[in-house]
Amino acid sequence: MGRLVDGDWRPDVSNEVWADLDHETTDFRDELGTDAHPADPERYHLYVSWACPWAHGTLLTRTLLGLDDEIGVSVVDPHRRDGGWEFTPEKDGCTPDRIHGSDYLHEVYTAADPDYTGRVSVPVLWDEVAGTIVNEESDEIMRTLAANFGGGDGADSGGGAGHTDVDLYPRGRRDEIDDAIDELYGPVNRGVYRAGFAETQADYEDAVADVFDALDHWEAVLAEQRFLLGDLTLADLRLFATLVRFDPVYYTHFKVNRRRVVDYPNLWGFVRDVYGLPGVAETVNLSHIKEHYYRSHTDINPTGFVPVGPEVDFDAAHDREELPGEVPGGSSQLA
Repeated sequence: MGRLVDGDWRPDVSNEVWADLDHETTDFRDELGTDAHPADPERYHLYVSWACPWAHGTLLTRTLLGLDDEIGVSVVDPHRRDGGWEFTPEKDGCTPDRIHGSDYLHEVYTAADPDYTGRVSVPVLWDEVAGTIVNEESDEIMRTLAANFGGGDGADSGGGAGHTDVDLYPRGRRDEIDDAIDELYGPVNRGVYRAGFAETQADYEDAVADVFDALDHWEAVLAEQRFLLGDLTLADLRLFATLVRFDPVYYTHFKVNRRRVVDYPNLWGFVRDVYGLPGVAETVNLSHIKEHYYRSHTDINPTGFVPVGPEVDFDAAHDREELPGEVPGGSSQLA
């Protein structure tokens, strides 16, 4: 998948080669609401892929917080080649690099640090005033956006005033939300990848078992309440980003095929519930999602053929509103 090493793009550096290199990795792990990165949404920009579930979480957070007009986005090509994530504005759904005019995302990293060493990934949160990357970890970007621009008691620095009453990361529940995100990460968010890229039959079967044990657990939880923790939080966005890709991609491409999401009444209702929130459907680009996985992972799908199906009706009716739990901010905001 390639890496930057001392500012030079190395397409030949696989995960295995990377483990053997003598290097010191560069990290961008800052937060908003500091002197270096004040809570002014208009100075920030997101680099994303419609295909990537990690980037999708940040797009969902941006949309539900009502920040689409303040925080701009640049969208890379879904087909990742030897040069890494690429900007191909002539392609449907893609954009140019709206800040630097770069051809590749790795050039954004070296614009922040000419000697950068490490992975080049989406999402990236860029500070246009400071001229650098704030953060490249999806969960941390989601948390810092919600903490600084959400309403209620979630706004850490007053940045949320005038943006929204929606609070996806309320101060009094942050430990609980973080625990739920951690609980989802290994068996669900990463579990599908562990299955897809497993190197032995046993590893594959272990990963599949972990995925479906977790899905069975959350199916039972969602039988009693509308969202994972009752009210909508960042944890729900993290689960949604995986589940919305599950039947079109993970079920077939990663062979996580014991059951489909549509076979789970509560998980499937949950997906349709979140999908129906204002702005969410616009963050789901199935064309980009399927092209990325089926064309980029040539070891798994050497033909590069992209399936024409399945047909999934995310707009189908549901009755999740009857369960305990609310969308924060009330009906005037999202519900």
